[in-house]
Amino acid sequence: GAMSVDSITDLSDNASELLEALQLSHPHELDPCRSRAKKKQLSLNPITWQVPRIVDRCCTHLETHGLQTVGIFRVGSSRKRVQQLREEFDQGLDVFLDEHQSVHDVAALLKEFLRDMPDSLIPRELYGAFLSTASMEGPAQLDTLQLLLFLLPPCHSDTLLRLLRFLARVAQHAQSSWDPEGREIPGNKMTVSNLATVFGPNILQKEKPGEKDAGALNFEDSAAIILVLQRLIEHHHSLFMVSPEMQCDVLRRLFQTDPDVIEYLLRRK
Repeated sequence: GAMSVDSITDLSDNASELLEALQLSHPHELDPCRSRAKKKQLSLNPITWQVPRIVDRCCTHLETHGLQTVGIFRVGSSRKRVQQLREEFDQGLDVFLDEHQSVHDVAALLKEFLRDMPDSLIPRELYGAFLSTASMEGPAQLDTLQLLLFLLPPCHSDTLLRLLRFLARVAQHAQSSWDPEGREIPGNKMTVSNLATVFGPNILQKEKPGEKDAGALNFEDSAAIILVLQRLIEHHHSLFMVSPEMQCDVLRRLFQTDPDVIEYLLRRK
């Protein structure tokens, strides 16, 4: 799971671990009309976008139909309908979510999927490291979070970024606003803090679901989880970007240790 579909199977088996860093590309690389005039940062995404269909479709549905829904993620859902949707996704069916599905059912489905993943979205071996950033402040906190995000397998990284983008959009609609005619557009009341409280325990898990003491967090851990997820939501744009300087440093090291990789990259480009 550490390498993307665009792997380096034609290279030697003793390739450096730094090869994983080469699964970095900018989405515009796949756009034939991309601009070559601007220097852009590289995103932390592999060549192939690896997000589970259920996550992407739930987020897209809620972005389309649920941003103005008051109490989204906090209002109850139909257990029967959520279970039916879950079974359809589990069977590999091409589930189509439209305006006929309840926003609250889809919201509950998304939370359940994240909660019940065999390995949590942020792998459990990194649980303590992520929580330790809660006691940091300013640039040091963000720099440490970014380095930890670099350790995530591509599918975890991609899925987390998709989720954070969605949560940031939900938070942007938390407050009420007014349309050009002066009519009030109700806010959903889900601030970044509220979203972090709801999703934090599903993303950062110390124990597997069902294990002894799973879900039994002390107050300090709960507060740290909420704070860490708040920072991830607020700064996801910069945290998931790899600076040109860092990429150049990786390439310089690879030129010394694995020159074949550089040739491979040039051929691929």
